[in-house]
Amino acid sequence: MSRRVYHRPIAIVDEPPTAAALVRANAALPLCGGPAAFTAVEVIERSDGGRRTQVASVCNVDVDLAPLTAARAALRLPGGKDLTFDRPLLMGIVNVTPDSFSDGGQFIDSERAIAHGCRLIAEGADIIDIGGESTRPGASIVSVEEEQSRVLPVIKALAALGTPLSIDTRNAATMAAAVAAGAHIINDVSALSYDPASLATAAKLGAPVILMHALADPRTMQQNPTYDDVTLDIYDYLSARIAAAVAAGVPRSQLIIDPGIGFGKTVAHNLTLMRELSLFHGLGQPLLLGASRKSFIAKVTDADDIADRLPGSLSAALAGQRQGAQILRVHDVAATKRALKLAAAIAAKNTAP
Repeated sequence: MSRRVYHRPIAIVDEPPTAAALVRANAALPLCGGPAAFTAVEVIERSDGGRRTQVASVCNVDVDLAPLTAARAALRLPGGKDLTFDRPLLMGIVNVTPDSFSDGGQFIDSERAIAHGCRLIAEGADIIDIGGESTRPGASIVSVEEEQSRVLPVIKALAALGTPLSIDTRNAATMAAAVAAGAHIINDVSALSYDPASLATAAKLGAPVILMHALADPRTMQQNPTYDDVTLDIYDYLSARIAAAVAAGVPRSQLIIDPGIGFGKTVAHNLTLMRELSLFHGLGQPLLLGASRKSFIAKVTDADDIADRLPGSLSAALAGQRQGAQILRVHDVAATKRALKLAAAIAAKNTAP
């Protein structure tokens, strides 16, 4: 393995007045264009000997940190609408499946799925993510025909409401059919690697694409997942998938990355990824975090019942927001929106009246 160097922004200041003052004083750099800033970086050197780290002030780093500091460009959605990142966006989840880990079967009926999507939009969702194939651990493969019969009626109905929609699929044919039906974003848990036609299809469609990391197939991904270094391995994987997408003709400005919490990871892997999440800003793309109701929350908090995972889900969302995640994929939109609103109010009022 050749030597590689990574830079993770740390000592993040998420109080906008303080962050802005530190940037003006050249004591900090804006994180992804602000309003948060970071005053130090963890410099990680990776070689055959493993990982070596040191911490350096941003004033003492002589490398280009533009991927960490540059504002994320707006995504151009089909139809000409832009999706901007001036605040964390909430992606609400609609699983039109009988077997999803969190709400399997609740919204398999199109009318109920549409009603749920409408409810999430009313609660403040910025994006609605619609999927017709469960990718929970151990899930079986669904035919493309069955997948489309589940999602297309929901997409067509919700498209009329104007909120951006994403299609959660690994299948190129479903990507094309969903965009034709009104979807705006492709969300592929395989990072356009499952279907040989998906790279060319994504390039032709021109829609933004979420590239997510998953270890192997959902049927087998939780069978002893192993990494040399979970964060750096996934960083390198996503870097390679970005390069593959760009080479296929997908504009880099249309790519979003997702480290894939829970997809072929142990509890320890997930906690490490949450702790080191800011490293992924080094890829220069908008960052999506999908930790809502995942099983690691249950194992850490002793919340076996799905209904008891809300506190952990909110904690994970706030942890992602503090590290600059641009999109939070959540089941509980209203609760997450309230948590973020309070966090923003606290951060904005950092001095006594």
